[in-house]
Amino acid sequence: MKKLMNGVETILTESLDGFAAAHADIVALGGGHKFVRRRTLKRGKVALISGGGSGHEPLHAGFVGLGMLDAACPGQVFTSPTPDQMLEAAAEVDSGAGVLFIVKNYEGDVMNFDMAAEMAEGKVEKVITNDDVAVEDSTYTTGRRGVAGTLVVEKILGAAAEEGMDLIALKALGEAVNASTRSMGVALTSCTVPAAGKPTFEIGDGEMEFGVGIHGEPGRRRDALRSAEEIAAEVCEAIAGDLGTVSGKQALLLVNGFGGTPLMELYLMYNSARTLFERRGVSVVRSLVGNYVTSLDMAGCSITLSLLDERSRRLWDAPVHTPGLRWGV
Repeated sequence: MKKLMNGVETILTESLDGFAAAHADIVALGGGHKFVRRRTLKRGKVALISGGGSGHEPLHAGFVGLGMLDAACPGQVFTSPTPDQMLEAAAEVDSGAGVLFIVKNYEGDVMNFDMAAEMAEGKVEKVITNDDVAVEDSTYTTGRRGVAGTLVVEKILGAAAEEGMDLIALKALGEAVNASTRSMGVALTSCTVPAAGKPTFEIGDGEMEFGVGIHGEPGRRRDALRSAEEIAAEVCEAIAGDLGTVSGKQALLLVNGFGGTPLMELYLMYNSARTLFERRGVSVVRSLVGNYVTSLDMAGCSITLSLLDERSRRLWDAPVHTPGLRWGV
């Protein structure tokens, strides 16, 4: 294993120190490295908090700032943050309008955010993301996994909260966006967790994993490596089939890298996916391509399609200024 680190035990805290210093105009680091918060809080708005295991950067800390999250709680690599992290983050960023937790559907995340919600003194609601169509149950979940579609939920809710939408309306909007969003990923290599020191799973040079999770969990099946066009065809068919009627709908298409795939390949996959969805009658009106919900150094990508209406498209377009996503400012 080759990693740029000083030691397994300090890799997260040193990375957070660097992140906070590099983006000191946008974010601040909470005590004990327990959370990252928006440096300038907007009073009177609902506070959005997310989090999860590290190793998926820029998710979630990279999406703290104007128009997205107010705080993010980073756990150790691929390990859920603890309830005290969420509690301290909520106390720091809640300005009286309440807190909305945005939680990926992994058992540790859901359990710890639920515990924090029960112990919190203010008003707390939560939205659980479960956009992965690959498998119903996995190593970490009961039900579908929350993956790259979480970014879409965080962006749209972030804009709505910025406009002053109240807590209950934000929860309903988040559930609607999640219900309109589907994702599926494909891995060409494993990832290597620093503490483990070796790949999470073994995969041959001529193999691929269909429907892999963002922690390296098994997907639908192991298969021989195929062309990008063939990969995109199966993934897009699974997504469109699960969403139901997509013809005549407007959509956001996100092609997300897992950390070890060049942009040249991601744009190639975007081209294939867009063509396939448009053949089904989808009008791709918004696009995002890059490494946003990663899995350390895994090679591969995921494809996300999120159906948009006039409101969600407007909120997606609203200004955002975070370390990992910015436009309109």
